[in-house]
Order: sequence, then structure tokens, then C-alpha cells
Amino acid sequence: MKYYIIAGEASGDLHGANLIKELKAKDDNFECRAWGGDRMQQEGADIVKHYKELAFMGFVEVVANLRTILKNLKTCKEDVINYSPDVVILIDYPGFNLRVAKFFHEKGIKVFYYISPQVWAWKKSRVKIIKKVVDKMFVILPFEKDFYKQYDYDVSYVGHPLIDEVERFKESVISKEAFYQQYNLANKKIIALLPGSRTQEIKKKLPIMLSVIKDYPDYQFVIAGAPSKERSFYEEFLKENQVKLIENNTYSLLTYSSFALVTSGTATLETALFKVPQVVCYKGSAISYQIAKRLVNIDYISLVNLIANKEVVKELIQGELTVDNLKIELDNIIDVQGRNRMITEYERLIQILGGKGASGKVASLMLKHLSHNA
Repeated sequence: MKYYIIAGEASGDLHGANLIKELKAKDDNFECRAWGGDRMQQEGADIVKHYKELAFMGFVEVVANLRTILKNLKTCKEDVINYSPDVVILIDYPGFNLRVAKFFHEKGIKVFYYISPQVWAWKKSRVKIIKKVVDKMFVILPFEKDFYKQYDYDVSYVGHPLIDEVERFKESVISKEAFYQQYNLANKKIIALLPGSRTQEIKKKLPIMLSVIKDYPDYQFVIAGAPSKERSFYEEFLKENQVKLIENNTYSLLTYSSFALVTSGTATLETALFKVPQVVCYKGSAISYQIAKRLVNIDYISLVNLIANKEVVKELIQGELTVDNLKIELDNIIDVQGRNRMITEYERLIQILGGKGASGKVASLMLKHLSHNA
């Protein structure tokens, strides 16, 4: 079959690549065109546009880049029509994907959605659109099935693909000695800094994360560089601080980190799966935050707390993200009792998420659905 996959971020590229791998194994005539990144390309997708050109975050940023976004929408629609796939598979990235889903549905093209938009957090009205234009939704968070059930929409829960990704990585990880040697690290425990992947979020949060370095001389601080950013982008942060940068190797960094300061998002769950105690940090533009605050209807912003449905990790949001608060919360997880408590909660979280095999399950369900409706 001919597949067209649309992912607009690094996490979507990762999940898209794993899905492609499973679809190829199950479909001998697999052919794929996609919007994504290097990982999807490595699995055999013909990449039309890289996610590096697509990542706009926050209301202000979207408005500022509206012309580019509209041009991308037009390009995408035209390319899909020309390719004429058997199915379009959308991965998260709702602002863009729900717009193109409506268009494809009207053109009679089958639409699957893998990894639901966070409609349970805000814009619940989007469920009505999803029901109309998405032929099948595949969700990765356990509470999402019940959420959609309230709207009489049957979705398939497949488990979280990050469990497989982390387990796969652990099988081939290099030794601690080799890791420290490779990056010329000091003989100290590591506090990892995961400031995100978007320019504006890194510039907002990384300086605050770095400001606590002087208070923890027994630790070394290491920044996880985003795949979408060149080393030169981080130079201004590196030259003024005693800090290392590790590019495109966040999982190795988490493997050997004792603690982490993490930007809200998928990284909070990845950090939990590596059982690294963390403090979650979020700070956006003042206007975007005020708008979001009035629209978002959830108790937590981190995936860890949302899945557990309670505060497992401390979230320092906007005005709460200060140097003093960060030190207090870092001290809390460095404390043996605080550290052990968080790791115990992580183990419960992994049980809630279910077992391995999400990418394989979703590929099988997609093919089953396509063959039934052929």
C-alpha cells in the first residue's frame, strides 16, 4: 500500500519511524511519502518537508509565522493529492493535522490519527471535528479511551511507544566509563538539563536552569542538545557556564544522570522511564501563557502527572520557575527519601502504561482496518 505520514516534531518523527518499521515488516508492498525527519527517512520514507521547518509554538509565534504555515498547508494538500495514497496517517501536531484531515476527508482519502491531540486538555470542541474527519484514532495514553467514549467515539488504545524505544535503547547502551570518556566528563554525578527543542522555549528556560550550577559543586551539569539545533545555537549558554553539551544522545545522558531539570512534554515521560528523579520546568511568552491559562482545563502539564493523575513530579510553571524554587525542588529530589519516593511512583506509572509493543499493535490494527475497508 501507499502511505502518507505527517509528523511535525521530533517526537512525531521518532514514533513515525517505529510505525514505518512495523508496517514494512507486515506489508511487502510498503511505499511511503512523509513530512517528518531523519529517523523516518532512515526507515525508508520519502521526506517531503523536514519537521525543523514546521515547529512553531505558542499563540504569538503561530501568528508571526502565519504566512509560512498557510504555505505549508497548501503544499501538503497538493502533494497528497498528487501522490494519491491509500491512507494518510497523522501523528499528533494538531494545529496543522486537523486542518489537512478535513481537506483529505472531503476528498475521500482515508485518514488515520496516531497519538491523539490533547483535546482532553483544551479545545474539547475538536472532538466533533475528529469524529467527522478521522476514520480511526489510535491513542497512547490510558485515560484517552474513556475520554473519547464520553463523546461516543470508539478509539483504539495501543500503549505508549516510548516504552519500546527506551527498552530497545537500553539493550545497546555503552558503559558508564565509555560514556564519560566519550564526552570528556568529570568524575562527578550528572544533573541533566533538558530545555526542549524549540528556540523560544530554550531561551526562556535554559538560563534559569543554568543559574543553579554554582550551588551544586559536587555535580556536573550537562545540557541535552536538541536534534533540530546546531551546536552554535548553544554557544552563548556554554561560554558563560561550567556546563557540557551532549548532542543527539539524550537517552545515553539519561541513562547515567542522577537527576534532571526537564521542560514539560514528552521528555518528562522519557526521564521517568529511565527512572531519573526530575523537576519539571515551564516558561513561555507572557501573552501565550495568559491565553493558555484561560483555555487549558487540566490539573498538570507534565505527562508523568497526567498519567498518574496526581503530583509525582514537581512542576514549576511560569512565575514559579525561579532560581530559589528550582533549588528547593532540586534539594527535595537529591534527598534520599524524596528520590526513592519518586522512583517508586515511576514504577507504578510504568505499570499503568501497560506492556511493550505499541508500534507493532498500531501497525497491525491499521492494516486490519484497511483490509476490512478495502
